[in-house]
Order: sequence, then structure tokens, then C-alpha cells
Amino acid sequence: MSPQKLILATRGSPLALCQSHWVKQEIERLVSGVTVEILTVKTTGDRLSSEPLPMIGGKGLFTKEIEEALLERKAHLAVHSLKDLPTEMPEGLVLAAIPRREDQRDVLISRYGKRFADLPMHALIGTSSVRRSAQLKHIRPDLRIEPLRGNLDTRLRKLREGQSDAIVLAAAGLRRLGLEDQITEYFTPELLCPAVGQGALAVQARQDNEDTLQVLNHLEDRWARVSATAERALLHRLGGGCQIPIAAITQQQQDRIRISAVVVHPEGTQIFRASELSAPINWQTDRMETIHAAEVLGMKTAENLLAQGAGKILELSMQINPLTPPRIA
Repeated sequence: MSPQKLILATRGSPLALCQSHWVKQEIERLVSGVTVEILTVKTTGDRLSSEPLPMIGGKGLFTKEIEEALLERKAHLAVHSLKDLPTEMPEGLVLAAIPRREDQRDVLISRYGKRFADLPMHALIGTSSVRRSAQLKHIRPDLRIEPLRGNLDTRLRKLREGQSDAIVLAAAGLRRLGLEDQITEYFTPELLCPAVGQGALAVQARQDNEDTLQVLNHLEDRWARVSATAERALLHRLGGGCQIPIAAITQQQQDRIRISAVVVHPEGTQIFRASELSAPINWQTDRMETIHAAEVLGMKTAENLLAQGAGKILELSMQINPLTPPRIA
């Protein structure tokens, strides 16, 4: 390939930059003659960093301005945390690559090294996630939940200052930043189900940019794509965004895929669970056939949740956060 310089758009947080530098290094390692320059973009979610996310509302809080940079040809590619990327993308953009996935689990970090079961009654827990808050309230109604915004360093500092007894974060971000020694406990997915797409990166590009798409194909990980496709198909059918209490995890069980998902009342008073197992999959078959099977599985799991009555919770979440409409028809 002839020498080529690509502009990579990303948020400016330490985690976003860490993830983007990893993508840059992988591209430059895998594709001879290609160099990558990083362009930082401030998003709505960054500008309103002091506001609780549910109060801001809407989709694309951390992606809209970055996608605009792509569409305006200020950048060739963009790197997002997949869990921040809405299932519906602007026309002309594609999810060009999903690299290998990090740990999907949530973790607890507590001030005095206490595990979740050992936290005192009415302990104060910091989290920015409606999904985490709802599940934590369901498990332990005594807990007090405090909104927690800011980058990872800010959240850890607030914990050290005593603003909460413990905080809940994604394992992936801590591991990428080399902060896994801060982790007190990993939550099992059965106890605290992670966000759709958690632990995965999304590399986005313009659909008409064939040269860039060819480069990004080197980053693609098949299992990451399959698992993310199943989870995002479920989310799309339910009409959720990152501010709706929907959670899901996809796991490989020999030659099958299992997706487990939950929809939780925002106050934790009711929870719906569903788990579906695919038919046996020949991993040597056509890539698109495998992805289609994952998509069907995600949709089937969503239908299971809706059949149980989860649509009522989605409608309630819509009333609480009217900028994020559920799709439950």
C-alpha cells in the first residue's frame, strides 16, 4: 500500500485517548505505510460533565460530534466505546471494525476493601449508570445511589475523598489504563449484568471510503463482532439507549452462542430476565451467516423479554427520560 495518513477522531478523556492510541498502534503495526494522527473532539457528554446523564437525556451524547467530524471529512475514522454508540448510525457511516473485546464485567471499588456483600447497610454507592443503579437497588434495596460523573481518575479521587463508600465501574476501562489493582471485586454477570457492548471498541468510518475500510478490516475480531451484533440487535429491538436499564452479555458455549439479558425497573422493584441459546454454529462458515445468526438470537431474546411484559418498564423509562423513546411495537 502506498504511504497513507489517516485522521482518527476521538474524545479527549484519558480512557478515550488510551483506546485510540491502541487502535493507532495496531493499524501502524498491521498495515505497512499507514500512519495515524489523532484528532480530539469535545462531545455533548463531555461539555455537560457535571450533569447526571439521565438528566441530559438523548442518544449519542458521546458520539454525535465525532460522527459529524467523519461526515464533514475532518477525519477518516473514529474510535468509540461500543456501549456509547447508538444502534442507529447517521446515513453514510458504518461500524467498520470491532477489535478484540476486553473483559465485559462490572467491578466494585470500595474505600476500605470491603466486598459487595460486606458493605454496611445504607452504604453510599457512586455510579453514572441507570442500568447499574437499577440492578444494585434490586439486589440491595437498602443501598443509597449517588450520581457519579467524570473520567476514571476523577471518580477514583471522589471515592478517596469519601464522597461515597464504593463505586461501580467497567472492568475494561480500568484494565486498559492499567488500574486493575484498584479493583475490590468483579461482579458476576448473573449478579450485575453488563451494558450492551461493554468491553468492546467501535471503529467507525464513512461507507464510501474504501481505502480506510480496507485498512480497518485488519482490526476486525470475529467473536467481538458476533457477540456485539447479538447484543445490539436486542437493544435495537427494545429501543434502548445507554440511559435505559437494559443489560446483556453474550458468551460462547462450544459451538453455540448464548445471550443473557435483563430489563430492570429504574427503582429496582421489578426485573425481567431472558436467555437464549443458538443452534450449533460452524465457525468456518461464511462470516455474514454467523453474524446473521447472532442478530436473530438477539432479536429472539428481546421478544422473550417483551412477551414477559418488559415493555412496561421501557415505557416508564420513557416517561422518566422522554428524549430516549423505546421501540416496543
